[in-house]
Amino acid sequence: MILLTCPHCGPRGISEFTYRGDATVARPTAPEGVDDTSWVEYLHLRDNHKGPHDELWHHVQGCRRWLRVRRDVVTHKVISCCDLAGDPAGDVAESNP
Repeated sequence: MILLTCPHCGPRGISEFTYRGDATVARPTAPEGVDDTSWVEYLHLRDNHKGPHDELWHHVQGCRRWLRVRRDVVTHKVISCCDLAGDPAGDVAESNP
């Protein structure tokens, strides 16, 4: 089982969380000026690379906070986990295999 160490709740099983997407995708700053092709790219097209990747996770069965998780998508090793709002609880380094 994959464990995420929530900065507020401590180590928890992945079943308490919901994956909410790629944390590196930025919403267009001026949506009214974006053409259809750019919207399709923003909404639907994602790179599927190997290695460490930043993801958004929601702790739905715990503190209900949004977290930014850095995880290796090949090995599933969680590298770090921090509160998306920049809470002073700070970054939590992971050590699960």
